Amino acid sequence: MPTNRLADRPIILGIVGDSAAGKTTLTQGIANILGDERVVTICTDDYHRYDREERRKRGVTALDPQANHIDILEQHIQLLRQGRPILKPVYNHDDGTLMAPEYIEPREYIIIEGLLGYTTRAMRDCYDVKVYLEPVEDLRVHWKISRDTALRGYTRADVIDSLSGRGKSSARYIHPQRTFADMVVHFFPPEENEDETGAGLSVRHTLRPTLPHPDLSPIIEAGAKAGIKLELSRDTDGKPVDVLDIQGNIGVRRAGGMEDLLWNLIPEAQYLRDELGRFGEDDERQVSHTLALSQLLITYHMVKAALGHHAV
Repeated sequence: MPTNRLADRPIILGIVGDSAAGKTTLTQGIANILGDERVVTICTDDYHRYDREERRKRGVTALDPQANHIDILEQHIQLLRQGRPILKPVYNHDDGTLMAPEYIEPREYIIIEGLLGYTTRAMRDCYDVKVYLEPVEDLRVHWKISRDTALRGYTRADVIDSLSGRGKSSARYIHPQRTFADMVVHFFPPEENEDETGAGLSVRHTLRPTLPHPDLSPIIEAGAKAGIKLELSRDTDGKPVDVLDIQGNIGVRRAGGMEDLLWNLIPEAQYLRDELGRFGEDDERQVSHTLALSQLLITYHMVKAALGHHAV
């Protein structure tokens, strides 16, 4: 970890995206790189105002800020940034109930992931790095059905019904938060395999000038023949951005070389590579090189923020 750390407070990363966008998977890899003992992870789902049954009765979705304690979440992010502990509520995804709160002390790094992390200006001002996840919609739907039926007690019909009811809420409350991100991460199937949903996915990083992104020239040169491309483009709002495309079919050796280049940019981080880019259940773990590279790029900004390289 940085021995020349300048920040005298926790460094906070935000990861926002729609339900089943891959937030938890991305978060786990970043925490592994930084060292679990130095990271606190907060899921904003814990701030749901109502349990699952009460939301059904009221006809509201978990995506609606009115169905969440946004004021308490805002307050807690501010307290964590100041290095102060919080009494965090707990939402049980297994059965959709609200549980006893949990005492949380801040650590060197804090990752706040969930649906509504950029809802207010006061929240947004607390983050050092802001990421928005937006996988292609068909992919997100596939992930949501797989996760909610396997882990959260829903039937396939339940999930499909939920998705149809959440569409307007997603468009109204979740998608507008994209504009506040420093990085937008977009996973998508490659053209040659449109049915891909896992390790072979390609990724596009939209890099906004709100952060000093690393010099990626060596990575681009090393991967020039492997479908890696960096170009200046225009975002959906018309503003100039850098767009980094990494194809999912890169070979193991070339991907490892690019990962080495990124590791060299953050020598202060721990070399916990075993879990980098891994996803899935314990008995079916897979490795995605595009996921690994995404985790490393975001970790780069966390470490550099701790060293005082980013404006605060």
